[in-house]
Amino acid sequence: MSTNIPFNKPCLTGKEAHYIYQAVYSGKLSGNGDFTKACHQFFHERYGFQKCLLTSSCTDALEMSAILAQIETGDEVIIPSYTFVSTSNAFVLRGAKIVFADSRSDHPGVDEQQLESLITARTKAIVPVHYAGVACDMDIIMDLAEKHDLLVIEDAAQSIDAFYHSENGTRKPLGGIGHLATFSYHETKNIISGEGGMLVVNDERLEGRSEIIWEKGTNRSAFFRGEVDKYGWVDIGSSYLPSEVTAAFLYAQLEALDEIQTKRKRIWDTYLQAFQELDKHQLFRLPFIPTHATNNAHMFYVVCQDLEHRQQTIKRLREAGYHAVFHYLSLHKSPFYTSQYNDIPELPMSDFYTDRLLRLPFFNDLDLQVVRDIVKCMIQA
Repeated sequence: MSTNIPFNKPCLTGKEAHYIYQAVYSGKLSGNGDFTKACHQFFHERYGFQKCLLTSSCTDALEMSAILAQIETGDEVIIPSYTFVSTSNAFVLRGAKIVFADSRSDHPGVDEQQLESLITARTKAIVPVHYAGVACDMDIIMDLAEKHDLLVIEDAAQSIDAFYHSENGTRKPLGGIGHLATFSYHETKNIISGEGGMLVVNDERLEGRSEIIWEKGTNRSAFFRGEVDKYGWVDIGSSYLPSEVTAAFLYAQLEALDEIQTKRKRIWDTYLQAFQELDKHQLFRLPFIPTHATNNAHMFYVVCQDLEHRQQTIKRLREAGYHAVFHYLSLHKSPFYTSQYNDIPELPMSDFYTDRLLRLPFFNDLDLQVVRDIVKCMIQA
C-alpha cells in the first residue's frame, strides 16, 4: 500500500515549460499577448463564450464582476453560505450586504427553491456556485433574474467542461448561462496555471466596460486595436490580467483538456464503484448528480454521519498515509460576518455540510488501486 498520498498533486502535460520558454523569449511578457489570446480563442471555439478575459485569479474575476454589476453600498447580493470566502468578499468590497442562502438537502449547491424568498427591493444580483462542477438549476435562477431584473453571476470556479441540461432540451456549458461567470485555474482545479482565473461576459452590454476594468480603467485594448488614437483613464479598474507566463502554462493545459478529463472521470468512477461494492452498510453518503447536470470530475467527496465520524475518518486515513480534507465553513457563521451583523440566518444544510463533507485525494495520476485502498481504509470497522 502506498503510504504518502497527498490530497492534491498538480497535473503537468509536458508542454508547460516549452510554452513558458516561448513566452519568455517572445519579447512580450506582460498580459494580453499571444498566449492570452490563444486561451481566449480556445474558450470561444469550444464553449461559445463570447467575451473571455483571463485574470490572475478567480477572486479577481469575481471582483471585476462586482464592478460590472455596479454594486454599491446598501445593495444586496444573494450567495450560498457554503462557498469559498472570495465569492462573498468580492461584493463586500463594493459595499454590498451579503444575503446567504442555504444548500440543498441532496447536494451542497444552493437551494434554488428558497432564492425568491430572499429577494428584496435592494437585491442586485444572484451568485450561484456550481459546487464540485455540478450545475445549479439555472432555469429557475435565470427566470428569477428576469422576473426581478437581477444580474446572475455564475461562480464556475470548479466547473470547466461541465454542462447544464435546460428544460427546453438545450445543453449549455456552465459559465455560459448567467450574465457573467468566473472560473479558477488554481492548482487544485481540473485545468491549472498555478494561480489564475477568467471572467466570461455573456451580456453584450457589459463587454466594452469589462475590457476597460481589466486594463486598469483605461481603453488600452481599444487603442492597440486601432479603435482610438490614444488611450487614457476612462473608468475605475485594476491590473487584473495575468502575465504571458501564466497564460502559456494554461494553454498547455487546455490543449490536453480531453485527456485530463478522461483520466479524472476514470478516477471518479472508480471511487464510486468501490464505495458501492465495499460500503455495504452505507456509512458514507455519496455525491449526487441531478438530472440537469453533468459530472466534470472536479472532486470526489463523501458525506459522513456527523462531525465525530468525519474526524475519525480523517485520522484513520492519515495514519494510513492518505491526506483527506474537509471543505468550506459556513460563511454566515464566520467571525467576520457575525462581527458585522446581528441577524444571523439559520441555514441548517450549510452547517450540515460544514460538519460532514469530506474530500478525498484526487489528482490525475492517482493510481486506481490506491483509490480502492482508500475506500477500504475508510470502511474498516
